[in-house]
Amino acid sequence: MHPTNQALHFIGSPFYAIGLAMTLGNLVGLQTDLPAGIAMWTAALAMFMSGHVIEGNIRSMTPVLLFRMISKFTHNFVMQRVHLFRT
Repeated sequence: MHPTNQALHFIGSPFYAIGLAMTLGNLVGLQTDLPAGIAMWTAALAMFMSGHVIEGNIRSMTPVLLFRMISKFTHNFVMQRVHLFRT
């Protein structure tokens, strides 16, 4: 891994965890600052994405991998349903 990518992930990881905890905490009724939580979580995502752009491995980013997994699952699910209706 590129040193800049490692540094951005090292710095962004606490922002990600705290931002996500603050956002979820607000949604369940805790007295956390929702805009600050969303800002921290978004900043962490920007750091992660910047690191992957610098390294040149956009295809290994979590949102891309999640999208691939979800689209593959939905495709398989739909195809199974269509197959059931065609028989």
